[in-house]
Amino acid sequence: MTRDQAAQRIAKLRSEIRHHEYLYYVEDKPAISDEEFDRLFHELEDLEAKHPDLVSEDSPTQRVAGSPLDSFPTVEHAAPMLSLDSSQDEDNLRRFDERLRKGLGDTPVEYVLEPKLDGLSMELVYRDGILVQAVTRGDGRKGEGVTANVRTIASVPLKLRESDRPAPPFLSVRGEIIMFAKDFDRLNERLIAEGKEPFASPRNSAAGTVRQLDPQLTASRPLHFYAYDILASEGVDGIETQWDLLQALRAWGLKVNERIKKGKTLDDILAYHQGFEAERDDLGYEIDGVVIKLNDLADRETLGWTSRHPRWAYAFKFPPRKEVTRILSILPSVGRTGVVTPVAIMLPVEIGGVTVARATLHNREEVARKDVREGDRVRVQRAGDVIPQVIERIEEPGHERSPEWKMPDVCPSCGTRLIERGPFTVCPNSFECPAQLAGRIVHFASRDALDIEGLGDETSKLFVAEGLVKQLPDLFEIRPEQLVVLEGFAQKSANKLVDALKKVASAAELPRFLYGLGIPEVGVAVARDLARHFGTFARLRAADEATLQEVPGVGPRMAEQITAFFAEPTNAKVLDELTARMHLVETEPSTSSGGDGAVKPLAGQKWVFTGGLTRLTRRDAQTYVESLGARATGSVSKSTDVVVVGEDAGSKAEDARKLGVQTMNEEEFLTFLRGNGIDV
Repeated sequence: MTRDQAAQRIAKLRSEIRHHEYLYYVEDKPAISDEEFDRLFHELEDLEAKHPDLVSEDSPTQRVAGSPLDSFPTVEHAAPMLSLDSSQDEDNLRRFDERLRKGLGDTPVEYVLEPKLDGLSMELVYRDGILVQAVTRGDGRKGEGVTANVRTIASVPLKLRESDRPAPPFLSVRGEIIMFAKDFDRLNERLIAEGKEPFASPRNSAAGTVRQLDPQLTASRPLHFYAYDILASEGVDGIETQWDLLQALRAWGLKVNERIKKGKTLDDILAYHQGFEAERDDLGYEIDGVVIKLNDLADRETLGWTSRHPRWAYAFKFPPRKEVTRILSILPSVGRTGVVTPVAIMLPVEIGGVTVARATLHNREEVARKDVREGDRVRVQRAGDVIPQVIERIEEPGHERSPEWKMPDVCPSCGTRLIERGPFTVCPNSFECPAQLAGRIVHFASRDALDIEGLGDETSKLFVAEGLVKQLPDLFEIRPEQLVVLEGFAQKSANKLVDALKKVASAAELPRFLYGLGIPEVGVAVARDLARHFGTFARLRAADEATLQEVPGVGPRMAEQITAFFAEPTNAKVLDELTARMHLVETEPSTSSGGDGAVKPLAGQKWVFTGGLTRLTRRDAQTYVESLGARATGSVSKSTDVVVVGEDAGSKAEDARKLGVQTMNEEEFLTFLRGNGIDV
């Protein structure tokens, strides 16, 4: 076969294979046997192997990339991926319908009704019909670029189909990646057989699979992509409604849910919702409600968007699932913060397509309040992807019950004597308890803490399991040669993580360090306040409860927790070793003055932000007022000085008006910042 003949045959094979992939993965109507499909695919592989210069990125053979990635790039979306306003309450749905009709006046209303898939939201970008980018939702404006992984999903076309509607030169599609229930069960069975932690839900499994750094692993797990929106496009004409949009996506080879429907009234929506709720267990995939979208795209522009969600769409959610099962045993489970949570191990029961065998009992007082014991029959619910909860015990006349369950005296992970903090039971061995350590590493490396790229959940668990990190300070002793022998690490990724650790150790900002320690009650804002007030870590460690309460927002309970954390001998030893390995960027204790002695304009003031800001993030806005001497707080009281009111502000705006607290809208706030020398 000549090169030209090979090129023609390759083109024909690619076209045939794409057609049959579409029939199989999108239409669920295979036209040939698996053996015949495999024969075509292998023929294409052989020809491309003989003519490597003819291989193209959109070839069906190129779905699976070969090399693991070191990390995912951050990518900006073509347009914001907003969330939907949602509720389980029919009255709230009714108010949405009334607001929409009022906003459109006399214009007739028609909705498109779609199932709300419970998976991982994803943006696919096509240029000249070729898939060039896949991005997770992230914060709605930027996400993680996971293109290599998404290319392995068979229902994602690498090249848009040729049809009577030509593919546009640029197309950004939004959709959902899901895993079917039967595939989820098989995956969990395999993970358990391999001694690995199973996923909590199909949604978690889809998200975890897409975010694997090795595309080969993603390819080994069956995922599906359903498209439901166009975020942005060029050269797309003739689409005037959501219904047209969905048909266009279908024509281009993207999978669209077959259960979409039109409706005009609230009764139509309720009937659609009730129908899905009744069939929910038989769908084969997870949904957590239905989505109602205004069909006419021009009318959508009239209604517009808030900073967080469109005004023309709504998610009508299902109530939490509930089933009955029996508690086999109650075991104490130690979390990242040392809190020991009673967990019910139950006879497996299927709730919403997920087999549930564990449920949280929260704390010892909750166990006593619900009076649940080993052997009891109980009602369990699962809402979204949270850990299932035991709602109540079911009386069984004549059933002999077990003794009341009691929390153990010592930590089941490290043997340290447990202590009580209110209703919670806590292991005080914060940094050496194996059950806490992996979670503490993740928290220490998180974005608001030391922001150490590459040190996530899986890596942290691996470090603890392999004995590489027995205490937090051990992180800064890790060498690249210790990492390259571990699963998931290559030389480049090993060097990168060690370099990131060295960079953090050389200059760690005190507020980030304090937050990263996971001190009870100390969040991001309190960590900043403590760092600003005391200036140095040594001064903070030496402070007693009375001194800590001089910091705005630190009350008696928080002061007690902080001093107890620093006083615990094991914690003190670990903190000594940490600070010996790290250089903390510290300052002198703060005053109401700036560095030149001038009084800061907002010294001593309390500011509150409510609603969505369009020009700034909430965190940036808080940082700006704090730089001017104010303290950003979360609640409105008589002592609040200013409330900045953004879009869709909640009850805090009303509280400010009732209390006579000064309010600013976003534009007034920006003008105020500029007047105080902040360039925004």
